[in-house]
Amino acid sequence: MTEQTDQKILQIITSSLEDMKAEDVVTIDLAGKTSIASYMVVASGNSNRHVASIAQKIEENLKAAGHRCTMEGEVKADWVLIDAFDVIVHIFRPEVREFYNLEKMWQSAANLRKE
Repeated sequence: MTEQTDQKILQIITSSLEDMKAEDVVTIDLAGKTSIASYMVVASGNSNRHVASIAQKIEENLKAAGHRCTMEGEVKADWVLIDAFDVIVHIFRPEVREFYNLEKMWQSAANLRKE
């Protein structure tokens, strides 16, 4: 995908997160640091239902804009992973996010940008 497409997908995701009142949204710029994606977005929802609703809205908005994605974890909704190919999204319940602490794991490899 192109940088412009990556930015468009990232914009759809961050707008969706904002619309759905996701908490503590962090965007991690991975461009040139790993081949798995250009960006990783980490956010929290305040309950399982909130996490699942945020993920569903992101999926709907990406599909409406003509972008594909895959999702995992939406049934249990403690941690939902959305793979929009060059943008990866992790949506957690706060205690699960704290346990895995992905931001710390990726901090040495990328620059964190708080939204």
